[in-house]
Amino acid sequence: MSQTYEPHESPPQAATAHAPLDVLIIGSGAAGLTLALKLAPTTRIGLISKGALEDSSTFYAQGGIAAVLSSQDSVAKHVSDTLQAGAGLCNTQAVEFTVGRSRALIEWLINQGVQFTREPGEPLEPFHLNREGGHSERRIIHAADATGKAVSQTLIEQLKHHDNIEVLEHRTAVDLITTPGDTRGSRRCTGAYVLDQTTGTVTGIAARFVVLATGGASKVYLYTSNPDTASGDGIAMAWRAGCRIANMEFNQFHPTCLYHPEGSSFLISEAVRGEGGRLLLPNGERFMERFHPAAELAPRDVVARAIDYEMKRLGADCLYLDISHQPADFIHTHFPTILARCASLGIDITREPIPVVPAAHYSCGGVVVNLQGESDVPGLYVIGESSCTGLHGANRMASNSLLECIVFADAAAASILERMNNTPDPPIPPPWDDSQVIDSDEQIVIAHNWDELRRFMWDYVGIMRSNKRLRRALRRVELLQQEITEYYSNYRVTRDLIELRNLVCVAELVIHCALARKESRGLHQTIDYPDLLPTARDTVLQPRP
Repeated sequence: MSQTYEPHESPPQAATAHAPLDVLIIGSGAAGLTLALKLAPTTRIGLISKGALEDSSTFYAQGGIAAVLSSQDSVAKHVSDTLQAGAGLCNTQAVEFTVGRSRALIEWLINQGVQFTREPGEPLEPFHLNREGGHSERRIIHAADATGKAVSQTLIEQLKHHDNIEVLEHRTAVDLITTPGDTRGSRRCTGAYVLDQTTGTVTGIAARFVVLATGGASKVYLYTSNPDTASGDGIAMAWRAGCRIANMEFNQFHPTCLYHPEGSSFLISEAVRGEGGRLLLPNGERFMERFHPAAELAPRDVVARAIDYEMKRLGADCLYLDISHQPADFIHTHFPTILARCASLGIDITREPIPVVPAAHYSCGGVVVNLQGESDVPGLYVIGESSCTGLHGANRMASNSLLECIVFADAAAASILERMNNTPDPPIPPPWDDSQVIDSDEQIVIAHNWDELRRFMWDYVGIMRSNKRLRRALRRVELLQQEITEYYSNYRVTRDLIELRNLVCVAELVIHCALARKESRGLHQTIDYPDLLPTARDTVLQPRP
């Protein structure tokens, strides 16, 4: 499936210049950090983080990283599980490429100093491996229930030993800089305009190569497990620069996020169900056996839909996840972060169940790239959740995401280094012109539009969809596009405005992809097309030149 339509463009507004770089990396999660460390020490690198370096989805990832590490496991089994979870839409080559490199890149993380949880008394297979939904074997290597934090902190610590990496925190990328050209192949990405949130100034940063590692777009929904940084910036910027976008209709809703006024974005790891956690109705009854033979270990989309169905059937605000039947020492050892967070809210998970609801968690689609992370626009790479590699297909299998980050960061680093000597220095970007704009005195407009967008996306483009709801959402998003384009053209940019502009763009892409798919497959379920088509095809959107 392929569609073409106009990306919404706004005139550039302009800035001071930054010294040219070899590689500009936008994003400080596992993908961006791995890439920076994998590039040669002679490479001039700029690493942009929207907040502090730790402000990424990686930092909050709990479960772990899927990899073939056990003698009971095999690459073929991991590949098979991933293909099955992807509901027929995975790119087999991408799956084999990713899984086949899993052991080597886990060993690299271990060598960097990541302290994964060990299995006492097991010298041949020293690491404890969890099993999660969709996996036929225990293959999730983890650091208790804070794997992302362990990976992030370790790689950030390694940055201190690399003088060639310039870290630019509290910066928000506004747009990519490309050379003129009538088609995607004829223009080249040569940098980006970047807002310094501290000073309010916008700087043009030139680079031979630009890498988007900006994470996903789950912030487009009202309820999400993601941090505030997940606003689809990379996907929107790549679309405006002329890249194809694919499979944005496949939004993964994590089944179990903490339901509490003070903890609504806190994720309860899949590993809790992997270690025997039971999903319960308000009356204490288990229900997952009615929806899937694997019960609580069913794939995430099945579990999320089951919870959503039962909540709506019963009119319940939440359901419950119970691990209290496990020994308290076991819970303290395996889930210390979840235990502490719930305890801070008055919930003792060693004695009582956890109230949970589904929440937007992961974007399976994104910018179309090859096995080296290269996009349609020369000089522009996209890695991690912003990309569409073909690994996840119509449904991401648990804990394959961090694996994808490090595998494709490694591949992109090798590709960039191979091309470095044959790539000329980038031109100095034009200055960022803000002479025709003023400071906004109507921030309430941004706040209102932000709230409206996320609410109608949740109501109309959520876990279950229909053509009627999608068309309603499209009409609203088109009106918001007009308002935000006008606002962007007349007022100085702020982080909130940049994120809102990007989220509206992403929302439109999600809706167009969802309307184009005339079936229910994987994470995209619609009451108008409940059946599966005999042939699986990607949904690809192409911007007009």
